[in-house]
This record gives sequence, structure tokens and C-alpha cells, in this order.
Amino acid sequence: MAVRKGNTLFLETAPSVISYGAVGSKKESEGPLAAAFDRLWEDSTLGEDTWEKAECRLQKEAIRIALEKGELSPKDLQVIFAGDLLNQCSSSIYGLRELGVPFVGLYGACSTMAESLAMAALFIEGGFGERAAAITSSHFCSAERQFRFPLEYGGQRTPTSQWTVTGSGAAILGRKAAPPYVRAVTIGSIIDMGITDANNMGAAMAPAAADTLRRFFRDSGMAPADFDLIATGDLGQVGSDLLREVMEKEGCPLEGRHNDCGLMIYDRERQQVEAGGSGCGCSASVLCAYLLPALQRGELKNLLFMATGALMSTTAVQQGESIPGIAHLVWLSQEPGGK
Repeated sequence: MAVRKGNTLFLETAPSVISYGAVGSKKESEGPLAAAFDRLWEDSTLGEDTWEKAECRLQKEAIRIALEKGELSPKDLQVIFAGDLLNQCSSSIYGLRELGVPFVGLYGACSTMAESLAMAALFIEGGFGERAAAITSSHFCSAERQFRFPLEYGGQRTPTSQWTVTGSGAAILGRKAAPPYVRAVTIGSIIDMGITDANNMGAAMAPAAADTLRRFFRDSGMAPADFDLIATGDLGQVGSDLLREVMEKEGCPLEGRHNDCGLMIYDRERQQVEAGGSGCGCSASVLCAYLLPALQRGELKNLLFMATGALMSTTAVQQGESIPGIAHLVWLSQEPGGK
């Protein structure tokens, strides 16, 4: 059973990530991590007739690849934890409905991969099943239509804005005695610092990232130097700078240990993505394409994966509401065993 210390749950049986799959589209195929993806499409429609159907296909393909790699079928899963950015988590619902697997829909905005991974790990740790899947996705065009302006509008992008990744990542967890292991999870709290600019997600999410990281280090007695990498999800350049500044002032510098999935997936110099990547599919695809394989190969020994989300409603923002942020953290390791 998990041992609770403060806001962190340390997993004594340390469930394993059995297999994983990552898919993306044209923009991702032009980025520095392109070779790590399992599949990339040159056309962001993915052969579908709407952006929303294309996003559903991203999830279908990611979970298919993860199952195939693990030599599993849908009937081997006891539950899927999934969500996305669209209303009623529609990409997950329509994308996964044919599998016939018990489904738990989650909404954590861009924090959804860490949230679903944490839930899947706790499900296995609690003895409620042998295997559980975590999956999420995003699509640039479907997200723009819902949260900002349809592409036809031709709106200008600000320097603080981020480019929503067209991609998906799926991970299957179980009791296999092999790395990567899930050692601990810290469930984040909602933090709202009054940011109202929907084109500055990094500033809205950075305080939540600092809060969750602070809680984990306090609960674990560990420090940044204990980890090869602290990978945040989708803070971009603005949010990453703010996070490092806050942690530096608190005597917990991240320099040399921190990187952000939104900065890893794209080349900001060549790809015109402003402050970097964002969207549920950003941290999910970077985790499943690059970070988990690095752990499995032993190139990383200890990884803090912390995905951040801006819990915004377009209606509420238009009515002058601020944008709350949240960050969920998962400690992934080469070594099993609770703290």
C-alpha cells in the first residue's frame, strides 16, 4: 500500500510502466524529437474529415501501439484513465469507445498525463487491478477552435503564447518487475495568482508548478540534485523562467536539472512556436517518446515528471475570471521501492 507523507504518496510496490506509445503530426515531425515518435503524420487531418476526429485517431493509434509493444490486448486492461482539452473529454470518449475497457474520464487540462499516470499507478498499487492505461491527446486546430479563434480568423499570436501539440501519448502500467517504476506521486492543489491573459499560460501555471515541487521536496526530504531531470509539462519559456526564478529565491535552484516538454518538442528558433509547445499531447508525447525510453535504457535514473495545467473555461475568461493552475508530479525511477 502507498505511504502518505504530507501531500505525497510513496508507492511501496512501485508499479512498472510496461509499455508506451507516442504519435504526432507534421509540426512534431519537424522538431528535435521526431525520431523518437512511434508514428508521425505529414497531414494534420490524419485522413479524417474534422480536426476533432483527427484527435480521436491520435488516441486510438497511441493506445494501439502501447498494447502492441506490450503484447497485450484491450481485454488485458482493467481500466483506462484518459482525458483531453475538448469539452466533455470528447476526444478520449470517442477515440477509446470501441475498446470496451472500463473508462475513467479526467480533466486536468495540460496536466492530464501526469494526473492519469498517477491514477493508474495508484490503481495498481491499491490492488484494484493488474494493468491500467494512462492516455491523453491534443490537436492544434481543435484546441484553437475551442479556446481561441478558428484558424480562418487569422489572429495574431503573441510572444507569450504557446503552440498546441498535435499528438498523443499512452502508457500501460502493471506489476512487471522492470523499470521504469513509479515511486511516488504528488497530487497538486489549485493555485490562482490572478493571471487573466489566455495567451500567457506559462505565467498562469508556473506558481502551481512551484507549489507542487515545493511540497514534494518537503515530503520526501529530497532535493533537485537527487534527480537526473525535473521535466515540467508545457510551461514553455515564460513559465520555465518564472519557475526557476521562484525556486531560486526559495533556496532550491533547479539550474542544470530542469527542462520543459514544451521546449524539448520544438525548436523555437526554426519553428515559430513563440514561447514553446503546450497542450495535453505535449508532455504526454515527450514522456512516451523520449523520457520513458531513456529511463528504460538507464540513461536517466531518477526523473520527476510534473505536468502543469491551466484550468480555464473560455466562458469564464471572457467574463473576466482569472486562470487557475495546477501541477501533478510523478517520480519515475530505475529502482523500485517506496521512500
